[in-house]
Amino acid sequence: MLVNSKVPLDWETVLNGITRGKTQLEYRCGRRIFDQGEPADSIFYVRNGKVKISVVSQQGKEAIVATLGAGEILGEGCLEGQPLRMATAATVTDCTFLRIEKLIMLSLLHEKHEVSELFALHMLSRNIRYEADLVNKLFNSSEKRLARILLMLAHFGKESRSEPVFPRVSQDSLAQMVGTTRSRVSHFMNKFRRLGFIDYSDTEELTVHSSLLGVVLHD
Repeated sequence: MLVNSKVPLDWETVLNGITRGKTQLEYRCGRRIFDQGEPADSIFYVRNGKVKISVVSQQGKEAIVATLGAGEILGEGCLEGQPLRMATAATVTDCTFLRIEKLIMLSLLHEKHEVSELFALHMLSRNIRYEADLVNKLFNSSEKRLARILLMLAHFGKESRSEPVFPRVSQDSLAQMVGTTRSRVSHFMNKFRRLGFIDYSDTEELTVHSSLLGVVLHD
């Protein structure tokens, strides 16, 4: 299959080389990709858009545990023998995915060392971010947590610049991500806009400026 060792390997190259067991899907904002408790039989690669991963307790309380974007993989638990989905994945923007059947992906990982290495690096990077998210929730104020989430949604840091968050993530979703109330999120969003850290209007676009980083770094 397809791999040239002189060229840095990426997921688009790997997945484009798969000729069977692969489906491209386009979901509108607010669509569920899979539900907690469903059979875990495939992984999904996010080509574009943003996805939230949430868990619902036995009491019916929902908590957002992660937000994923373009270039990331979800549903990978099936590759470790997870029979059922442990969480629900839903789109928070319009999204395009590649769905790869479990057996096809397992075969690829077993047969291609460079692909398994790419997968391991991807999961390591994800775990580092999850640890940072946990520290953020445990030790930072809700204002700092919101600022950090907005910067992440705008991809700040990947290319030393920020980008618009489009479509804008709802304040209800932000409140779930931060672990606070919608009213607190609204208060801080108005404050950030007043200070020039973000811009938004009645349109769906939200622009996050690099100056918001000062909220995260300030003691």
